[in-house]
Amino acid sequence: MTEATTYPGVTEPLALVPPSQKDLALSEELIKTLQKYEAYENEERTHQRREILIYLEKVAQRYIFNLCQRKKLPIEECKNAGGKVLTYGSYSLGVHSRDADIDTLCVIPSLITREEFFDEMSKFLLSNHRVHDLNVVKDSYVPVIKFKYDDISIDLVCARLNSPRVPNDIDLNDPNILYGLDDQSIRSLNGNRVSKDILNLVPNVETFRTSLRCIKLWANKRGIYSNVVGFLGGIAWALLVARICQLYPLACPSTIISKFFGILINWNWPSPVILQKIEENPSSSLKSWNARTNPQDRLHKMPVITPSYPSMCSTHNVTSSTFRIILGEFKMASETLDKIMNGNAPWSSLFANHTFFQNYRHYLQVIVSSDDPTSQLKWAGLVEAKLRQLVIKLEAISCIALVHPFPTGFNYEYNCKSTAEAFLATHGISPTKVEKTPSKSMQKKIYSKIFYIGLYIRLSSGKVSFFK
Repeated sequence: MTEATTYPGVTEPLALVPPSQKDLALSEELIKTLQKYEAYENEERTHQRREILIYLEKVAQRYIFNLCQRKKLPIEECKNAGGKVLTYGSYSLGVHSRDADIDTLCVIPSLITREEFFDEMSKFLLSNHRVHDLNVVKDSYVPVIKFKYDDISIDLVCARLNSPRVPNDIDLNDPNILYGLDDQSIRSLNGNRVSKDILNLVPNVETFRTSLRCIKLWANKRGIYSNVVGFLGGIAWALLVARICQLYPLACPSTIISKFFGILINWNWPSPVILQKIEENPSSSLKSWNARTNPQDRLHKMPVITPSYPSMCSTHNVTSSTFRIILGEFKMASETLDKIMNGNAPWSSLFANHTFFQNYRHYLQVIVSSDDPTSQLKWAGLVEAKLRQLVIKLEAISCIALVHPFPTGFNYEYNCKSTAEAFLATHGISPTKVEKTPSKSMQKKIYSKIFYIGLYIRLSSGKVSFFK
């Protein structure tokens, strides 16, 4: 008697049906369509990313060694301090597109403080002429250095171990590594740990990757890919796709995508989406997500939980409005998938662009301006991080039925020749589009970033002002 096959997941699979020839043909068409949309990158670009990661690790190890020497530590301790640069997110999962950024983690020894890391590492990076647009964000939920290396965007976070040495073969999935660490280091480490766990918890990695590429492209096209403003970020989308893969372990990508939207429309929110049983450790101060015991966790509207201890909610930023918008997009995509699976529409119909700027009669503009590019990066980043709070406050106004933030801002640069032109530029108006008015002459470049929020206004009659 043969032993039954076991599959990852917290429940039994919903179906164990292998793909038909039609399903496989649809999957092939999906891959061709994804290639047309540049959801894959070429070997040259992949090589460029590898070179950047090698460079970052060398820089990290050099600055750690130098800093230890400046502290007059024994030479052997300086040599053994080490330092490791790892990845997480889309690159770590193997689903990055050509224009994707690289999420990186620098693991540092206890000999170095986080403040020293941000100060020294940013100086090292700025000394390289290929590094630009560098912005250090120390006071965010996960402190980060953001910069571009040539034309590739990099997010670099830091985790400080409770050890004077970072071994080259460090295993971040060992839960013992977390003890004694501060919350910021734990959150930073968890990005890498979650990526590894996801790949270990899906029945077929290649099916998962193709399916996730599809969902990421769709979410970007529909304007709902952004953790910061209240939609879903990369890890949340990965967890959702992974759960559908667990429910249909023998399915090919076309089937996974078709099931994805149908299941999530009918999901019993706020019941959480989880990939494995949530691990608890009563003796530890690290608490996993638990809606039964933590009132704050019960507030999450669309909980999608990370598998690595301590489990966290990857969708804690979702608001009442963004939750409704996401479900609405699921419903429209499900209808489109029905046509695709029946051969009545091409895969490209799933990736139709959003209509955000045609959907609303009322828009709120948030304009961030500065006359210095470095200050503008910091100022715009701070404002973007606060947009979700603005959305929540707008939702509390009784006459507003829905608040829809656009996931990205738009950058502008203006060469202003007068105070009047500078005034217009800082108010979101291009000086070239307005009749000249007499004012004091000047030569100044104004940097501006504009964020948009669409509003459904409930009129006094009880009707809702939706479309233009």
